[in-house]
Amino acid sequence: MAKSNNYAMITYIDSKNCQKVCGLMRAVELLQAVRYEPAGEKIRFPDREISGVSIDSRDCREGSVFVCIRGSVCNGSRYAKEAVRHGAKVLVAAKEEQELIGKILGQFPECEGVLVEDEREAAALLAARYEGEPSRSMTMIGVTGTKGKTTTVSMIRKILSEAGIRTGMIGTTGQFDGKEHLPSEHTTPDAVTLQRSLARMRKNACRACVMEVSSQALKLQRTKGICFDTGVFLNLGDDHIGRFEHADKEEYLACKRKLFLQSREAVVNADDPAWKQMLAGTGCPFQTFGIRNGDFRAVKIRTESFVQGHPGVEFDIGKVHFQIPAPGIFTVYNALAAVRVCMQYGVTPKTAAGSLLDFQVKGRMQFFSIPGGGEAVIDYAHNAMSLESVLTTLRAYRPARLITVFGCGGQRAKERRFQMGEVSGRLSDLTVITSDNPRWEAPEAIMDDIETGVRKTDGKYLRITDRKEAVKQAVEMAGPGDLVVIAGKGHENTQEIQGVFYRMDEQELVEEACTQKLL
Repeated sequence: MAKSNNYAMITYIDSKNCQKVCGLMRAVELLQAVRYEPAGEKIRFPDREISGVSIDSRDCREGSVFVCIRGSVCNGSRYAKEAVRHGAKVLVAAKEEQELIGKILGQFPECEGVLVEDEREAAALLAARYEGEPSRSMTMIGVTGTKGKTTTVSMIRKILSEAGIRTGMIGTTGQFDGKEHLPSEHTTPDAVTLQRSLARMRKNACRACVMEVSSQALKLQRTKGICFDTGVFLNLGDDHIGRFEHADKEEYLACKRKLFLQSREAVVNADDPAWKQMLAGTGCPFQTFGIRNGDFRAVKIRTESFVQGHPGVEFDIGKVHFQIPAPGIFTVYNALAAVRVCMQYGVTPKTAAGSLLDFQVKGRMQFFSIPGGGEAVIDYAHNAMSLESVLTTLRAYRPARLITVFGCGGQRAKERRFQMGEVSGRLSDLTVITSDNPRWEAPEAIMDDIETGVRKTDGKYLRITDRKEAVKQAVEMAGPGDLVVIAGKGHENTQEIQGVFYRMDEQELVEEACTQKLL
């Protein structure tokens, strides 16, 4: 189905054309989505009815297709037998897995086997076909960048929704399917979950979907098969480089660039040095925004204003004045990207300005008044680049003291710990080193690394391993004019320790600490 950037011309896949919405799909019809070869001599059951596509054996049911994903920790083929016992009737695996799949099929002759070049790509394409290609029935907007994705996506959804365009959203803080908000495990979900989410949006009559597209998602082919009407590039930093993410910055950039290989047009930040590299070789038409460069600019910028009683920014785009209750020059960049995208779909800057006047996102520069004076600020800043932006921005409001509480996640780039420690030590009056999501690492070992960074500066610091206690003490010591920054977890409501997820919501911690301070 052809898509249009004109909302008035959008048509939807109806029940006659969408086999998934109506029920089952024949195996031969589903497999047309990928290039494959049978694990045996031929496909023996082409008319078999398929009831779903899964990459999790526990998610399989009678008639499922199970795609065996080769992961960094374990191989999906190890769970193929379990998938079959749950009802899977077709196994999809990489050609390198032919021998193993052949043995499994020998034990379960009622099952089919299919071999592909790239099983992750196959999972995405099969899931999209099974769900009836839901992305084709909506205008798709994808946003990538080292920082600012969540805020920009939230801005776009708010502007479009208030302009009368029902818009779904997928990102770090969760999903909105047109009717309800749902939690999200990853910034960009796995391919099967993503396609199911898009199918719910279509069912709920969403006319557009705006989503964060992470470099990891692009690397792992999660968005394969989706044609984005608009791809947005915000910035490129040094984060996400390490053993568990990207080998180096070149790979990081190359993965992000994939978004523009599957976009009809691009909206890019011309103030970021990497923007030309990001588009190189993609052939993607583009428009630029920025403060110093770009065709779409913000002028008369004031980054030390108070809007709706909170630190915020003011600026003009053309003759339209914007006031946004979120501080920092990065707020201006995020707003520029959001407004430029929305203008592509008929929204005027004046309408966008009205939508952003009361804008806020949970866990992103979220302010709370502390009894006796001072404010607490919850933010998701979890790398040196974002933490420095937050602290530098808040310094501009001349707080009496800037107290920063943060930790670093385990099993992530170790260099981040030293960098964040040094940033906080340099820009904070007091750093409270605590635990984040230690995962399978010892919290104290992670804190040791952070302390190494802080000690490169003259900054004062405390160590409090228990995050709840760290927040409590920081709030208790806050006086009039102080700002307490609680960084790293933002919107998250759990803490991962040794494979167990414990309830921990920063907002609840701050509110409880404030209540105790009143007693």
